[in-house]
Amino acid sequence: MNPTPKRAVNGVLLLDKPQGLSSNTALQKARRLYRAEKAGHTGVLDPLATGLLPVCFGEAAKFAQYLLDADKAYTATLKLGQATTTGDAEGDIIAEADGNISLHSFQTACRALTGKIRQIPPMFSALKHEGKPLYEYARKGITIERKARDIEIYSIGIPFFSPPQAVIDVRCSKGTYIRTLSEDIAKHTGTFAHLSALRRTATAGFTIAQSHTLETLANLSETERDGLLLPCDALVQHLPALTLNPAAVAMLQHGQRPQHRGHNTPDNTPLRIYGEDGRFIGLVQYQAGIGRLKSLRLMNTAA
Repeated sequence: MNPTPKRAVNGVLLLDKPQGLSSNTALQKARRLYRAEKAGHTGVLDPLATGLLPVCFGEAAKFAQYLLDADKAYTATLKLGQATTTGDAEGDIIAEADGNISLHSFQTACRALTGKIRQIPPMFSALKHEGKPLYEYARKGITIERKARDIEIYSIGIPFFSPPQAVIDVRCSKGTYIRTLSEDIAKHTGTFAHLSALRRTATAGFTIAQSHTLETLANLSETERDGLLLPCDALVQHLPALTLNPAAVAMLQHGQRPQHRGHNTPDNTPLRIYGEDGRFIGLVQYQAGIGRLKSLRLMNTAA
């Protein structure tokens, strides 16, 4: 049997990752549905977690970093009174305490952890140590010292509270571990907690309402699936835009730095570049000192 031929697909799919699949497995399933030659995701979701996982096909992968750096939003379900080895329901229970805490104490703890805080990443994470993810060490019972990192929790809502269960809506900066946040909230109230469910609801201005499940995608025609893809520049809409004439575009594509006088553009500002026909060319950096544009990431003109 001949394998299904792959094709050049360029764009962004907002995937609703199901529970039980790793981010890479979900990515590969989406890639097969689209028959895409190249694909990458923009940040890992644990197998336990569900929700928004932007998948970048083809040329869109060049701009994936801008989603890795973006703020996120999650809805997390906490089981109060129990700590586990992994910080979630997949681990073994290692400590227990009375989880029948008051709403007032829970609210106070959430307020205490809102704002700029320092957080120690969990051992069960994909952070690397000597080339290996931390979870590989954790599974062998090895603990690696981790440095606290600066993060920001913009808000914590409490849509449901009925001990031993609580649900929180979190808006946060990149690099935030919700399992660690949940453990720290519980610690402030004198008890333990672990995640029983986690769902990413937003990232970089995209929301879960815009996403599509693998089941939905599988039931569509290829044309219908293609129609759900966002253009590659959807990942960088937060950056200022600039239209260039054909000569300037050609200079960028040949590694040269065309002149440009940005009246109020700060030095080293990334800019979205478009041709006069509206075609997305890529990203450049404005060098105010010499009044020129330096290419950062350019689309392959053949794509």
